[in-house]
This record gives sequence, C-alpha cells and structure tokens, in this order.
Amino acid sequence: MDTQVISTICSNILPQIHLQVHKLTVEEHSMKQILYAANYPQLYSLSLVNFHEITLHRYLTDDLILRDLLTKQITHLNIDIIKPVELCSEIVSNMFALILSLCKKLIALNFCDMFPTRQFQSLIFHVILEIFISSTLMKLKINVVSLIDCLYILDGPFVCLSTLIINIGQIFHICLRIDPTKKLPQLKCLSFTVQIGRLNSTYIDGIQLYDQFLIYMTQLKKFTFNIKSEVYDMNVEVELQSNEDIQRSFIGRGYQKVASYVNTNVCSRYSECHIYSLPYDFEFYVYPQNSFQRGMFHKVRKLKMSDGIPFEHKLFKFIAQEFPFFKFLYICNDNRQDDKQDSSTLITFPYLTFLDLEKAHVDYAELFLLEKNMHLPCLVNLSINNKSLTTITNNFTNDPTL
Repeated sequence: MDTQVISTICSNILPQIHLQVHKLTVEEHSMKQILYAANYPQLYSLSLVNFHEITLHRYLTDDLILRDLLTKQITHLNIDIIKPVELCSEIVSNMFALILSLCKKLIALNFCDMFPTRQFQSLIFHVILEIFISSTLMKLKINVVSLIDCLYILDGPFVCLSTLIINIGQIFHICLRIDPTKKLPQLKCLSFTVQIGRLNSTYIDGIQLYDQFLIYMTQLKKFTFNIKSEVYDMNVEVELQSNEDIQRSFIGRGYQKVASYVNTNVCSRYSECHIYSLPYDFEFYVYPQNSFQRGMFHKVRKLKMSDGIPFEHKLFKFIAQEFPFFKFLYICNDNRQDDKQDSSTLITFPYLTFLDLEKAHVDYAELFLLEKNMHLPCLVNLSINNKSLTTITNNFTNDPTL
C-alpha cells in the first residue's frame, strides 16, 4: 500500500475507529505506524504478513507495544514470513518459542502457513523442550521438518490443544525422549499431511495408522489426512498392497470415506501409494495422476500435476469441474499429448492466477496459452521455458487468438 495512504489512514481514520477494531492485519513496512496510531482495547486477532524473519524477530524482542498486545490481549495470531534466510532457520524456531512465551492468552496460532504458495518447514522440537506449559493454546496450524517435531508438539506443553493442522516434511527413525504410548485426551481434531519415503517396506495403510497412531488419541472426533508413501525396493522381496488391500485396511476402524491410488511398478524399484480422507480438506493437492475421485476438491487452491503418461484435454475439462477454485497450477510432464481432437471445447479456469509450465511439454503451453483452447481471465504470473514460448508463438509472430 502507498505510504501516503497509510499515513492518511493512521492520522485520520484509525484514531476515530480504534475502539471498534477487533481484527488487524499489518505488513512489515506499516506495522509500527499502525500500532502506534492509537490504542486498540478490543483487538484480539492480529495477522503479521509479509515479514522478513530478522525484522519480525526484532519486533517481537524489542517493540514494547507489540509485546504488550501479545501478552495482554491477542488470542488469535497469524504469522507469515516472506522467505527464511535458510532452511530450518534457527531464528524462525526461536520465534515460535518467543511467541508462545509472550502470548499469555493465545487460543489459536497459524505459524507460517497462511498462504499455499508460501509455506516452509520449522524445526521446533528442540525449542519445545524449553517452553513453559501453555494452558490456553487450543488450535495450532504449522509446517514442520519431521515427525519428531509433530510428536514433541503432541507430547509437549500444549495441555489444552484440541485442533492440530500439521504438514510433516519427512519421517525417519530416531531415539526420542517421549512416551510413545501417552494418551492425548484433549485432542479432538487432527489434520495430517506427510510424504513418506520407505526402504524395503510396505505402504502406509489404515491398519498402521490406527495401531501406531490413532489408538492413542482417545477423544479424537475428526481426523483428516493426506499421505503419500514412496517405497524403494533394494532387491528385497516385499509384497506391496494392492489398491483393494489399501481400501480394506480402513474398514471397521472408524474412518470416514477414504480415497486411494496405488502405482506398483514391478519393473522399477520405485512404487507409490496416495491415501487421503474425503472430502479432501487441504489447499494443496500433489501428484494427481490420471485418477481422481469426483466432487471432493473444492478447498484446493494449489495443484501440482506430475505423471509419466500424457495429460489429455479431457482431463483438464474434468479438473475444471472438480477443482473449481484453485489459483496455482504446476504441470510436470514432458510427454506430448496423444489426442488433441477434443480441444474444440473451450476450458475456463476462472481463478487461476499462477501457471508453471517450466517442466511441461510444449503441447501444454499450446493448450493453455492459445485463447481457442483456454480462458484464463485472472492469470497474472506465467513461468515457462523460452523454447516452448517461441514455438507456440512462431517466434512471437502469431496472432494469439488463433
């Protein structure tokens, strides 16, 4: 926002409405000016967006007005960091601990998971060990590096935590200083996303989820999950489950409807299985091979398509119907389309703002960028390799409507 506009708002508007302000969203360059413009006695929800990690950490450490608000008033806090200086940033980890120690009335925290295109993983298990017990936090949304972070959250200081929405980067075995059989009586809602690489093992299925995970969550009322198992066979005979086996593993254990996709490649050392609860409850849908369940993807905003066989025109018609609100599309497929005869039907993606065709065959550039094939009224960002772009435009000489 223009600095002059912000100055006008802070000088003329906020002093008049400050008693009625309940929720506030501020950016890095305007936060201090807005917070110092007036007192906000009714403010309970604060969103800090577009911050650099060092700047936000400095504010949390040194800014007395912000610290006072967090300590005495804020019950709902949303944090957004533009981009960490490094993966698993120590500053971000310390910021998580600092927020929890400052916010004495905090009920809900979204930590760096506000936007589907700007998510990064936090390494937090080591700082959780130093956090005093939080008697107020009931809802947490976060991305973490590994299952270890997740387990320490569940075993940690959040005695009232009832809703956990968590995306886990990886799972590996390590000695933990926690009780793996500890009951979690307060947890009522768990949303769980993970992509797992396994060596000489089977796919994650309903039996494993229940016996090793859910059985300890005695009061859980809602469990939504999105799990992809990638199995690597290093010349060890492992009998992998079929899609029918996966579906049967969820029967009789209290699960709601579950979708599954199994791709067991006997000629390769790599196989995969994707399982997720329905209706699909996540903003990001990854690796949707040429197989979908109908009517379940209205919450998806970010879609990544990757496969070893071509995506045909009819599949994109299906996606337009089943993913009606997505805004970000990534296509990774270097296989040319086999059937272009059906391309006479115009496809519309009304909310698509970002399209990535960097790793896509030129056929997909032709399909999406020629107006006779696609209508993309909101597209503002395009990532495409120069060869594809010059090919479909005949070195930028073609009429784009043809």
